This record gives sequence, C-alpha cells and structure tokens, in this order.
Amino acid sequence: MGYRTLLVDDEPLARERLARLLEAHPQFELAAALDSGDAMLEWLQQHSAELVLLDIQMPGRTGLEAAAELTSMAQPPLVVFCTAYDEHALEAFGVDAIDYLLKPIRRDDLSRALGRAEQRLALRQPATELASGLTQEPAADASGTDARSHLSARTHNGLELIPIDDVLYFSADQKYVNAVHEQGQTLIDDSLKQLEEEFGERFVRVHRSALVARDRMTRLEAQTGGGHRLYLRGQEEGISVSRRHLADVRRLMKRL
Repeated sequence: MGYRTLLVDDEPLARERLARLLEAHPQFELAAALDSGDAMLEWLQQHSAELVLLDIQMPGRTGLEAAAELTSMAQPPLVVFCTAYDEHALEAFGVDAIDYLLKPIRRDDLSRALGRAEQRLALRQPATELASGLTQEPAADASGTDARSHLSARTHNGLELIPIDDVLYFSADQKYVNAVHEQGQTLIDDSLKQLEEEFGERFVRVHRSALVARDRMTRLEAQTGGGHRLYLRGQEEGISVSRRHLADVRRLMKRL
C-alpha cells in the first residue's frame, strides 16, 4: 500500500501537472486534489494522509496557516511546499516542512523531496511491521541515489540554494555547520552527521569537525610543526587532518 498523498493548490493546471509528476512515484498514492487549505483541513477531519504537497498563496487560509493547523494533529502528514515565491521559506521551515519547491516544479526536485519524505515516513512504521517485512521497501541508503542536489539555507536574504557540486567542505564549530562553496560560505541547519550519512559517497571525514569533497582533494602534506593538512582544488589554506582519520585519507588519496 502506498503513502496517501494530497495535492493542495488553487490553480487547476498546477494540480494537474503535479498529479502527472506524481505518477512516476507509485509509492505515493494520490488520495485527493484540493483547491484550498480550508478544504484540506476539512478533508483530513474525515480521512488520513501521510504527505501533503501544499501551495502557499491561496484564498482563505494560506498554505502556511493550514500547515500550522496540522501541527496540532497526533500524527500530522508531512508537508512539502510547492510555490512560485521564495520569500516564505523561513516561515515554511518554521512549521516543520520537509522541503520547499519553487514552481515550475522540476521532476528532479520533486523526486528529491519525495525521497526525503519516504525516509521520514519509514521511521513511523511499527517495529513489528518492519521485522515482518510486510511494509514497502525501505528508502535508499547513503549511496547518494536519493541525496539532495542542493542544500537550502535560511539567510537574511531569504532562501539560499547551494549546489552540492559547488561545496568544497563542511566545517562544524560547536552547534553551527558552515558550508564552504565556490560562491563563499553559508551557515546551514544540517549536522555533520546528517551530511555524512546523506553524502557519504561524495564527502569524507578528515576531522571530527570537517567533511571534504572527495573530488576536490589534491594533495596531503606533513606540516613542519607536526600534523597534516589536506589541500583542495579551489581552496588555498588547506584543512587539518586528525591523526584518527589520517590513514583513511591516505588510502583514499592513493585511489584517486
């Protein structure tokens, strides 16, 4: 049985297009296509759903207001916002949306969002079902198959999208994680552990506080005062490599 999914958008053509894109993901079963946040809340009083693909600018309750109502439910559906505007990104994550897609929705972006939803929904399965193997197949692992193509960061300028291909390394400083990329550096909400699990095929741990892009690695040098530094293409200063991870980095460098 698939995950029951709602499409909520006041534009008929947007609903139709999203429904067509959803057909490529049979594990997400279209339960209803609705034209407002009010209609969604009324529908959910009588039925259940695991996922809502939700527009923001609609008559009556906005998508943000409707999503805020969902948080009071015992088992609320996951929410992916689908909107033509990016100025609501900060508010969207404030109501625990798992993704924020800009119209026109691209197939790859929807696939990424549904992959994240599937991973979250798999965690809701009762342990007895998981053990018996009666549920659908688990979500993909950290091989990178369903990994995001972009990171989203909430900055003072609104939502910033950072292509994973542009990231040189991630560094952690206490509770903050900084993504250093070709355009500069940006604080992100993901932890290093989350990033390592999702992008383990593309980034390698070189220090307890640093993950570097494998395809950016150029040379490993011993330092006069002790220790080693790893130098990356597009970055001059180099990254400190801890003794704990040195052997792994050396092995990886030999294979590159």
